[in-house]
Amino acid sequence: MRLLVGILIVVGSVMGGYAGVGGHFQVLWQPFEFIIILGAAIGAFVIGNTGPVIKGTLSALGTLFKGPKYNKAAYVELLGMQFTLFKLVQSKGILALEQHIENPRESALFNRFPTFANNHHAVEFVCDYLRMVTLGSNNVHEMEALMDEELETHHQEQHRIVSAMQALADGTPALGIVAAVLGVIHTMGAISEPPEVLGHMIGGALVGTFFGVFVAYGFFAPFAQSLNNIYQAEAKYFLSLKVGLLAHISGQVPVMAIEFARKALLSEDRPTFAEVDEATANLSAA
Repeated sequence: MRLLVGILIVVGSVMGGYAGVGGHFQVLWQPFEFIIILGAAIGAFVIGNTGPVIKGTLSALGTLFKGPKYNKAAYVELLGMQFTLFKLVQSKGILALEQHIENPRESALFNRFPTFANNHHAVEFVCDYLRMVTLGSNNVHEMEALMDEELETHHQEQHRIVSAMQALADGTPALGIVAAVLGVIHTMGAISEPPEVLGHMIGGALVGTFFGVFVAYGFFAPFAQSLNNIYQAEAKYFLSLKVGLLAHISGQVPVMAIEFARKALLSEDRPTFAEVDEATANLSAA
């Protein structure tokens, strides 16, 4: 919704301002200029990126329109899930985790927290490290180093997509100039035409420059920034998971482990201690 509102503001402001000074919209309709700019941009994007990045960027467009899935409710749920896990270990021992981490899709515990359960990477992250704990690995520093490496790798994979979209934004204005130059070349080939015809052709050529700059700074660059913000919110989600798991492994009781995890969140989305306490008050380990 936020993305659509932003798009409407950008288009409405530019086109409304153009109409306000008496602009002629028919001059802006230059489909071959659009083909040159967008076609060359897509081609350059394909040349400059690997298959996984191209596929990830297409998938990211859907993420942009859906918006961030991490809000205060999602974080409260995440903390509740961690509390339940740690409470289970506290009451029944570490081996009680096996039925959940070996078959997470069928885990009644995980499925009580749908936002977490539907996040494949988060579920895999938790299960992998708890599996290590059940196998006897309890060195907090080694676990932290391994978690950092995994999260950094995941960040790099996401950053490649943001960089690819930002490169698209950076290159589109130059491609607009290419389209404009081609339009001027075409105009020079018709130099014998009357001034009104030449004026229309020159105006059409300049549309290339306008369109390249417009889509670059009105859409592609904001898309890249919005996607980066979404990924940063996801990074905080995983940081909270990491901190909570490490606190649990180091021997903190469940209520303290999730307090460590809560503190890792941004203040704008971080639930209060009272909110977390209320949300976990009736959670059982069964």
